[in-house]
Amino acid sequence: MSIRLFADSASDLPKAFYEEYDITMIPLRVLIDDNEYEDMVNIQPEEVFQKIWEGKMPKTSQASPSFFQKIFTDLAKSDEKGIYVTFSSELSGTYQTAVMIRDQIKDEYPALDLTIIDSKCASLGYGLAVKETAELAKSGASADKIISFAKYKCEHMEHLFTVEDLDYLAKGGRVSKASAFLGGLLNVKPLLHVEDGKLVPIEKIRGRKKVLKRILDLMEERGADLDQQVVAISHGDDEELAHEMKNLIQERFQPKEVYINIIGAAVGSHAGPGTLAIFFSNHSPASE
Repeated sequence: MSIRLFADSASDLPKAFYEEYDITMIPLRVLIDDNEYEDMVNIQPEEVFQKIWEGKMPKTSQASPSFFQKIFTDLAKSDEKGIYVTFSSELSGTYQTAVMIRDQIKDEYPALDLTIIDSKCASLGYGLAVKETAELAKSGASADKIISFAKYKCEHMEHLFTVEDLDYLAKGGRVSKASAFLGGLLNVKPLLHVEDGKLVPIEKIRGRKKVLKRILDLMEERGADLDQQVVAISHGDDEELAHEMKNLIQERFQPKEVYINIIGAAVGSHAGPGTLAIFFSNHSPASE
């Protein structure tokens, strides 16, 4: 029985990746000026950031239930097993909706074989887990091995990021308003991570150079065998900053690869321009 993979657009992987690995992409939705778009389908990240620069405040919503209904019914009618790694349930209702609709469809199609995994990850932290899971699936691994591997990658994914303005996250309900206020004081750069799927501020650091250095120090503390890993960087429409960070990471850790991509529309609507996020594993690849 063949295996079909599913992943959300919030993985911040390019659309070409989904096509190359034949993964069904589930687009989250973006609302701007009373117009609704599907992330990476009829709106691209650059367009969302342009709207933010113009003073708009995009809103996002989970993937369409009718979209789940269609793709899960199609899976049930096929001879395929499905594995769906979702965006963190703490940041979107997509996981809960997917589980609900899968269970509804199983009433009509009891043979539906679909495993849904809550990644508890975001942006390219989620994307790295999806990317490496897809590579394993392409090698012909069994469904059980793919599921186990995906859960392992998600569980051990580290997220470190700084934003230009915490107000974007606060307005979207992603962090407290008190944290947003403190982050806006006189060139103070907030440093955040993801804890059990939630965005959690951990430090406030004055100045960009100091926050980049602190990220490197935390990578050294938390990472395992970084020279054997693929490290990912996502950015909020600031490719120059991402490449500056890439050079610092390469100089200090010599990873196998540093993968860079712009933050997607669903995540970027909340993180805002100037965001810089770094992702890596806290377990050695040799132990996988």
